[in-house]
Amino acid sequence: MMHSYISIDLETTGLNPRWDKITEIGAVKVIDGTVTGTFSTLVNPGRKLDPEIAALTGIRDEELKTAPVIGQILPDLLEFLADLPLLGHSVLFDFSFLKKAAVDQRIEFRKQAVDTLRIARKYLSQLEHRNLDFLCAYYGIPHQAHRALEDAVATQALYRRLAEQFGETGDSLFEPVEQVFRVKRDTPATRFQKDKLYLLARRHKIELGVDVEQLSRSEASRMTDKILARFGR
Repeated sequence: MMHSYISIDLETTGLNPRWDKITEIGAVKVIDGTVTGTFSTLVNPGRKLDPEIAALTGIRDEELKTAPVIGQILPDLLEFLADLPLLGHSVLFDFSFLKKAAVDQRIEFRKQAVDTLRIARKYLSQLEHRNLDFLCAYYGIPHQAHRALEDAVATQALYRRLAEQFGETGDSLFEPVEQVFRVKRDTPATRFQKDKLYLLARRHKIELGVDVEQLSRSEASRMTDKILARFGR
């Protein structure tokens, strides 16, 4: 098993890193088997949360409105991550959102990682569920679900239990492997696109529900198309 790593978890506005956004980051640094530090922050996604997401996480739009945007957070996060491998439960999900954020900021981001979900699927296939909340209950690990730092803390505790129980098999699932997620950089929306959205919002008396200044070109274009499809030109 690996003894030095970063256990990481993200909360997001949805499941697709190509257009959904990070709302919270939690990370736990483990060096030689000992927790040496944590990283935790909310992230302003530039849009309102869907009610289902807000209910699931307990994160409120009012909290996110005053939080820093991902571009402000990323340098400090990358410094915290350093060259350590990642640990996560379905870790490619978290990696893909971080990769997209890094690409948009023109930052190189490559990581190896271990996935506790893959380990659980192989060695605990008899269980009814293998999500993090269920596995924590199974092993008696304290856990507050769907908050990033708490999930990261629980994941590193779960990894220790899995390694104690199954790690002596020498299975490569306990060793970090390179993560791969290919995504293109989004360029910021043009002034023309932003002004058009502001004009459409005033004309049709609608609330856009996003920070227009944070939109990418593709996001602004999709939003404009939706408004025009609904209200006409």
